Amino acid sequence: MDTSTTSTTSTTSTTSTSDGTDKLVGIVLVSHSAAVAASVAELATGLAGGGTTAPVAPAGGTADGGLGTSAELIAAAAASVDRGAGVAVLTDLGSAVLTVKALLAEGDELPDNTRLVDAPFVEGAVAAVVTASAGADLAAVEAAAAEAYAYRKV
Repeated sequence: MDTSTTSTTSTTSTTSTSDGTDKLVGIVLVSHSAAVAASVAELATGLAGGGTTAPVAPAGGTADGGLGTSAELIAAAAASVDRGAGVAVLTDLGSAVLTVKALLAEGDELPDNTRLVDAPFVEGAVAAVVTASAGADLAAVEAAAAEAYAYRKV
């Protein structure tokens, strides 16, 4: 028996399970380099602050440890962060985007409610993780990550 409840505000929508835990949007960070994906994941989760942090998984490089992208690593990462509130996928370069688009087109390779987010990789990842950790829904996480395009450095 599903005893989940949903509470919603203008930018947050967390779903609580029967044991009282919240379902947070999961974040997958896809890079051509395993080290880059892992480092950006570490940075974003570190900057999310204390308390509950949204699930984040790096999906970098190829299965044999080389540079590139792996559909299998991306699908596994998405499955590992899926808590039922959606999964936001951020990518570093063009062919990573193509790999994620191909997985989305397959229809059964990624969890339901998975979105490819058009955002800068590092700044977008930080914004996505911070926003998801605050309990925001997938649309708000996507918007926060995309808004990172507007961040000015000088």
